[in-house]
Amino acid sequence: MSMSPTNRAASPLKLEFPQSLAVYDDYQAAQKSVDYLSDHKFPVEQCMIVGTDLKRIERITGRLTTGRVALGGALSGSWLGLFVGLVFTLFTENDVVTTIASTMLFGALFGLIWALAGYAATRGQRDFSSVTQVVATRYEVLVEHKSAAQARELLAGLPGALPDPFA
Repeated sequence: MSMSPTNRAASPLKLEFPQSLAVYDDYQAAQKSVDYLSDHKFPVEQCMIVGTDLKRIERITGRLTTGRVALGGALSGSWLGLFVGLVFTLFTENDVVTTIASTMLFGALFGLIWALAGYAATRGQRDFSSVTQVVATRYEVLVEHKSAAQARELLAGLPGALPDPFA
């Protein structure tokens, strides 16, 4: 089934009949190959870099204590209170400093209570903070079937661009 120009515009992440050009262990190598093709006037709009073999990485950033949770909630609430206070000052004739200070105080109190309630709800089952990221372990460069031979020919001129199939 051939894609009409309308369907192609609606989904730019599809190729008609993609073929694998090369597989790399890191994104930079895949990007370098596509850049090399672009430098040699290859129609790179017929290429796609696809991350495969996804894994989730979680980096533990610290231990959570009641104090740290309370402080984080209060600071977060203060920022919200500052924003609300600034908006209020646009529509009121009251003292600007008093308005901002009071909304920051209420925000800090709200953030403190909300954070402690959320922390208490976990019942100590997650006493650490972390950041997570999903990353690919391999990157495959795909190319339209009609241009695959030309792309392989061009990439043969870039040392190390085509991984050794016998390695």
